[in-house]
Amino acid sequence: MRADRLISILLLLQNKGKLTTKQLAQELEVSERTIHRDMEALSISGIPVIAERGKSGGWTLLDKYKTNLTGLKHNEIMSLLISPSLQLLTDLGLAKDWHEARQKILASVPSTYEQNTNDIWNRIHVDTSTWRQSTEKIESFKTMQQAIWDEKKLHIKYERADGQCVERIVNPLGLVAKGSTWYLVAHSNGKFRNYRASRMQSATLTKEEFDRPNDFNLAHFWRSSTTEFINSLPRYEVNVEVSPHIIQRIKFPGRFVQILQVETPLENGWIPVILSFDAEQEAKEYILGFGDQIKIIHPKSLKKQIYDMAKAVVNFYEQEKTL
Repeated sequence: MRADRLISILLLLQNKGKLTTKQLAQELEVSERTIHRDMEALSISGIPVIAERGKSGGWTLLDKYKTNLTGLKHNEIMSLLISPSLQLLTDLGLAKDWHEARQKILASVPSTYEQNTNDIWNRIHVDTSTWRQSTEKIESFKTMQQAIWDEKKLHIKYERADGQCVERIVNPLGLVAKGSTWYLVAHSNGKFRNYRASRMQSATLTKEEFDRPNDFNLAHFWRSSTTEFINSLPRYEVNVEVSPHIIQRIKFPGRFVQILQVETPLENGWIPVILSFDAEQEAKEYILGFGDQIKIIHPKSLKKQIYDMAKAVVNFYEQEKTL
């Protein structure tokens, strides 16, 4: 509703000070033209919204204008009380502060909601860890945090995915947790880059400050970056027929396989499925692991390779018998 959006604009400007039309449009998921109409409506209603022109311009509230529209709805209170990931809070050194802040929120909620607030933590819990958790050791995590808050450049030694170690001076802009894995987003040599924090061999805080881009939005950048990364991944598709005995296992794909399509079962009960892998080798290892429960239809070259692999396994254990 438009009324809710106008209130959201006021609260955003009150909390963040200055925002461009583009930033407001992205935050509220509307067009920039809609934002201009909303600003005109706010101005007509007597709200002192000011448009500053120029490169560092944007929308602001005159003389730190404060709204009194701070009453929280029931669902808004619930959203604040849902437990975040304690693991990520611990990584950031904020677990104790969160517990204390929770108690302050509980003490300040309206009495009509008081009976329900304590029970929220018993109904919803967020766990970002995996079933077989491997804790990544990040020696320079606190240094990265300090550089981000102080807007100081970092001298980093970083091990790339190919094992090569590089050194760079970067402008650290933010930290992102993907599941339980942390990434440093930084600007270097004219480009925005993502660095996996666990591959950071060292990070040294410099005395040199940098100017943070006014129009940089960490969440928007990360979404765009991950979408670009996913679209750039290689794809190796395989058409197979799957035994009905393992179809439920197939529907819970692992790290290296994605199910593109599951068709209607054939007369013999087997089910045509299209699988997608990052590489041919991953397809061979995955399908071979199911033995005679997956039949390859296409590509035929893959069928021949898996036959040779299976034959090599048989020959290997046949030789073991003779020893």
